[in-house]
Amino acid sequence: MSTSFGNPTAATSHIEFPCTNCGRTLKVATAAAGKRASCPQCNAIVQVPLASNGPGPLASTAASSPAVSAPSQFAGQPIPLQLAPQQPITVQPPPFQQPVFQQPGFQQPTFQQPGFQQPPAQPAFKPQPPPPLAPAPQLAPQIAPGRETPTKQLFDRITSEIAKLYVGQDELVLGTLVALFSNGHVLIESVPGLGKTLFVRALGKVLGLAFGRIQFTADLMPSDVTGAPVLDMKTQEFRFRPGPIFTQLLLADEINRAPAKTHAALLEIMQEYRVTIDGKSHAIERPFLVLATQNPIESEGTYNLPEAQLDRFMFKLVANYPQEGEEATILKLHSQQLDLNQRLDDELTRITSAQEILQTVRDNAQVRIDDRLVDYINKIVRLTRQWPQFHMGASPRAGLALMQAARTLAAFSGRDYAVPDDVFQIALPALRHRVVLTAEAEVEGQKVDDLLAELIRSVEVPRL
Repeated sequence: MSTSFGNPTAATSHIEFPCTNCGRTLKVATAAAGKRASCPQCNAIVQVPLASNGPGPLASTAASSPAVSAPSQFAGQPIPLQLAPQQPITVQPPPFQQPVFQQPGFQQPTFQQPGFQQPPAQPAFKPQPPPPLAPAPQLAPQIAPGRETPTKQLFDRITSEIAKLYVGQDELVLGTLVALFSNGHVLIESVPGLGKTLFVRALGKVLGLAFGRIQFTADLMPSDVTGAPVLDMKTQEFRFRPGPIFTQLLLADEINRAPAKTHAALLEIMQEYRVTIDGKSHAIERPFLVLATQNPIESEGTYNLPEAQLDRFMFKLVANYPQEGEEATILKLHSQQLDLNQRLDDELTRITSAQEILQTVRDNAQVRIDDRLVDYINKIVRLTRQWPQFHMGASPRAGLALMQAARTLAAFSGRDYAVPDDVFQIALPALRHRVVLTAEAEVEGQKVDDLLAELIRSVEVPRL
């Protein structure tokens, strides 16, 4: 019989007490009272109390007994303990609630019910296009108004008369007139069918100048351009027969289809306005303007123009397709299959003459250009030789072209002085054919116009 030590709960055959480490209720025989035991839950060594925990001093003592991890004054091996049965925990699920839309009396809202407000629809995501780049400088088709000087009045009469037969292409018309009144030449890059021949013929009729055309082909010889001496059977002497180059307005159609030796026949003519044959020079009647065309699409059977030939053109103009309204006007104006020669004679009026044009050219040379504007032109030209994407920059002839064209453009505006806007407008046509891209820039697909536009915008514009 075990001793109760005054505790009525100790008279039972088992002792129950909590593990001082994990708190699990343990059960042991009364014979193990006061001995060490190991908890089967956490394997901690605990001290078995003298009786089951209950009210009284013994209960508090047992509850405060710490777990034993080392041998104490109690000898012997720890007694294995049994876990007291635990009451199962029953989890009650929450009461089931029927969804609102299944409850009796619920009505699905419809768009037809009064008082129903449809939530605002979220706008669909649309990718925003990148911000547009700053526009590249171009030869402005419209001139800023100025004083009604004789040069401005002459320019207005010429453009108004040409517009009777030639519709659109304002940049081409303006660039050609600037080159003509600046003693320059024009290279036109465009696809076929944009009326370049009609424009040159109309320009010759309005200006009172002689018109000539050369169709450049692969078998064209230099003598076919300049002319050659022929034997006169009557006198038995050689007599010089002038070629089609002896005119005032020359249309060199598809100039890039001729070989380099044929291009060489134009070098002296375009620069010195004369032709030397058999040691004798033959002067070209002034004014003299070469309008050369080339097709940007076709490359078969074409030759690249030599750099010396390109540098002699004041401008390289790019003629694009007409606008929708302009093309509709062209269809109405030129769809009746009328004789073009008769229309040129009947519908166009001669506005000026060669003498008046030459006098206007001399007057334009008096337009003032400030020294700061000269520095601005010089910086642009010299920067093309340092730009990393350019293998070759512009020559000093490019600076001269900018100076002369700026004077003419200012005179067309009715001013006797040039401003930076005049240079800015003509810089791109005057430089695009005088620079050569590097091999890396060509492989990357970079455009000359885009690089030149970036270069021009990088130069500080002077304040006059």
